[in-house]
Amino acid sequence: MSRKKLTSKQHAFFQYLSRFVRESGVWPTYREIVEYFGYRSPNSVTQNLQALHKKGYLTRDQDGYHLVYERQSNGEAGIPVKGIISAGQLQEAVEADLGTITLETLFPNLDRIYAIRVSGQSMVGADIQDGDYVLLMDDDIPNGGIGAILYNGETSLKRIFYDEDGLRLEPANEEYSDIHVKPDVFEEVRILGRYVGHVNHDGIFRRANGRQ
Repeated sequence: MSRKKLTSKQHAFFQYLSRFVRESGVWPTYREIVEYFGYRSPNSVTQNLQALHKKGYLTRDQDGYHLVYERQSNGEAGIPVKGIISAGQLQEAVEADLGTITLETLFPNLDRIYAIRVSGQSMVGADIQDGDYVLLMDDDIPNGGIGAILYNGETSLKRIFYDEDGLRLEPANEEYSDIHVKPDVFEEVRILGRYVGHVNHDGIFRRANGRQ
């Protein structure tokens, strides 16, 4: 079933529902949704539920709304979530169909992410190896964050620092030198994307929280 694209607010609403059901195994109450988003009225909850239902992200029956978990547009299935397991004291296993883990689960802003294959070893200190596919988001790069830039017709993946002298592109490998971009050519630098993770034969790796 094909689904229509969500607005940013609808996407945040859907992600909240998915996360809540995945973590608790039950559907949130109207009060919980209202308090989470700070809505003035429960009508906002109803409107969002109706919009997600209309766009194919929810189904509805006599028991209420339900999340729709479907295959990715590229035809690849997600990883099934088969229940809940305790990470504390031993307790009875809870088996349930809690949907699937997909790329959209790992990367909520999937529509803004694209991949580029890495060539070279300048970022091995950040665990980004030659041949890996880095995942870039169409977004600004924070000071000290990893990202891709286009400079004088050449691209590079580096840690980006901003200061009064311009830009400093820092590799994560001592065998490589910093690249300095002076203010007089600053306009020639184009930000291609902020690093949010990478993919290789070992799996998918998200950017760690905090410093990139």
